[in-house]
Amino acid sequence: MENNFKMVAKTLFGFEELLERELIQLGAMHVKKGVRNVSFIGDKGFMYKANLALRTAIKILKPIHTFKVRSEQELYDNIYNMSWEQYLKPTGSLAVDATVNSKIFTHSLYISQKTKDAIVDKFRETDGQRPNVDLKFPDVKINVHIDRETCNISLDTSGDSLHKRGYKTATNIAPINEVLAAGLVMLSGWDGQSDFMDPMCGSGTILAEAAMIACNIPPNLMRKEFAFERWQDWDVDLFEKIEESLLNKTRDFHHKIIGYDKSPSAVAKAKENIKNAHLEEFIHVQHEDFFKTKKAGESKLHMVFNPPYGERLNIEMENFYKTIGDTLKQGYPGTDAWLITSNLEALKHVGLRPSRKIQLFNAKLESRLVKYVMYEGSKKASKQNA
Repeated sequence: MENNFKMVAKTLFGFEELLERELIQLGAMHVKKGVRNVSFIGDKGFMYKANLALRTAIKILKPIHTFKVRSEQELYDNIYNMSWEQYLKPTGSLAVDATVNSKIFTHSLYISQKTKDAIVDKFRETDGQRPNVDLKFPDVKINVHIDRETCNISLDTSGDSLHKRGYKTATNIAPINEVLAAGLVMLSGWDGQSDFMDPMCGSGTILAEAAMIACNIPPNLMRKEFAFERWQDWDVDLFEKIEESLLNKTRDFHHKIIGYDKSPSAVAKAKENIKNAHLEEFIHVQHEDFFKTKKAGESKLHMVFNPPYGERLNIEMENFYKTIGDTLKQGYPGTDAWLITSNLEALKHVGLRPSRKIQLFNAKLESRLVKYVMYEGSKKASKQNA
């Protein structure tokens, strides 16, 4: 137990329960849900595992110090007095990022600068040398979080946001974040036991995340680097062992994952990204206008998509969303259709009653994930058959 420590996994608003469930299934201890974060206990191996395997985490932090802070001097003194030599060599490099919710401190960049000054001054005083700042590839990335009068100092174990899986080299005009895509598929309840479709697939993110969920493939296997790989206690053998154990838990998938897009360039990008992720055997992408299609076959279809919101694409939105509803009604019986949009006005024109509505954010846009159940035949007949 003495090798265990607290960690905090950060996530998007509305994904806290998903992340809590993921952590419990992965074997985390003392899992506790917060707002946009979930805290848990684990050891170094579990830290590696969490970074590799969590689909809905954006970042995993390792808190190392908490203190009360009411002035700049208190902030500086507390950080100066920490044992930084545990984490960093005098000749090493660091980067600091800060988030601030306080009446005393209002500028996060200034807090980052003050933190960096305290650490650098400490090394200069004790070793006669000082670490350099390296914003791209630091040996240690430090996270400062001030909430009113409480300051938490953490090591960032992930580095770049965990939504940067490593498979996406080609993107479209309004690409969806990989963590958001994975969360949508998970919230929709898809379990890999039916065919799956994204009828407006863009650069293929929802398709790739759905395939990795279906096959239980760890989402971050393709990443070039995690921040912990530059730490003094980096254990490559342990990391490879964790990676291997996760790969041994992948499973077979016996259905189809289909993507449509009416833009040839989007189809090309989706195919490129899917190839990068080594998922071509599971996903078929084709150049189709969804509004001119019908469901193929009788089997159950699970659909998740991210239609245009009108934020960046010049489309007559009300008519566009009405056509989504018409296409689902006329061409897609036996389908559970989920879509996310921030255009809440246009959503009213789909002309179908959603059976579920979930509030989320796509970047800073308040959005709704809605579910439409398209029954075989009439709804009444379906209920009678059931």
